[in-house]
Amino acid sequence: MPTSTDSPRFRDVGDRFQPVGPTNSVGRRPGFYADPMSETQPTRLIREFTEAGAEFATITLDHPPLNLFDRALIASLIADIAAVRDVAPRALLIRAEGKVVSGGVDVNIFDGRTVEEGAQLWRELFEQIIHPLEALPCPVVFAAHGLTLTAAFEISLACDIILAAPKAKFGLVETVVGLTPSMGGPQRLAERAGSGRAREFVMTGDLYPAATMAEWGVVNAIHEDLETEARALVTRLADGPTRAHAATKRIIEAWRSGGVAHADSVTPEVSGELFDTADLRGAVRSFLDIGPGKATYRGE
Repeated sequence: MPTSTDSPRFRDVGDRFQPVGPTNSVGRRPGFYADPMSETQPTRLIREFTEAGAEFATITLDHPPLNLFDRALIASLIADIAAVRDVAPRALLIRAEGKVVSGGVDVNIFDGRTVEEGAQLWRELFEQIIHPLEALPCPVVFAAHGLTLTAAFEISLACDIILAAPKAKFGLVETVVGLTPSMGGPQRLAERAGSGRAREFVMTGDLYPAATMAEWGVVNAIHEDLETEARALVTRLADGPTRAHAATKRIIEAWRSGGVAHADSVTPEVSGELFDTADLRGAVRSFLDIGPGKATYRGE
């Protein structure tokens, strides 16, 4: 297996992966890679349509036995996120196959890194996974059916809605290798559960059940039949007013970055733009002519 200093980083350009970025002293590009000869990929992206014709997408982690975030899985996930960023669906579901959502990160990724290489690792993961997910102009749902550790949990916190099965457990256990979670987990957990809970969660490195995470406001809902409920929610969101959902995300992001006053300052323009959408005009007309809840949306 190539090391972190001789492995190319790839992006989705049709042949799935192409090296990008500066080369090192031996002519290779540092970063994440995927094996172009592999018959299977650690993640897969599927696009589907609801009965009403709205496109939604599903990204599935499928990297047995533990869905570890090694270089191959990270590269594959980056490519899938780039694909939905370039051609956005009207809703996105992130889920996993196997007994666990993820057993964490392949510790080999951390071995032998310098200070700058460690910092660059986190920069790339923010720039290519966390921030693009948050910036998608559509609702993003994360479904956790089992153990969800470290990077997988941090990714879930970058999604709009988190659903869980009753048996799901969550943890940020980076302290076992002397790290702190560095893909945005602590701050996004603090946003949902409060800074005291975030400190407890990270510093103890304990595992927390779905019920506790729901009590804290981290998990939005717990479902026995998680797959069915997650798919139902994603199709419902995809059929909804996509431009309005995107506006909601922009307003909340303004609050995150600048507080209530900043969100108030951007809301008139962000919401005002919706009056130029076919969905708003059609829904208003439908409400007046037929009644509430009868409108259909095209995402326009």
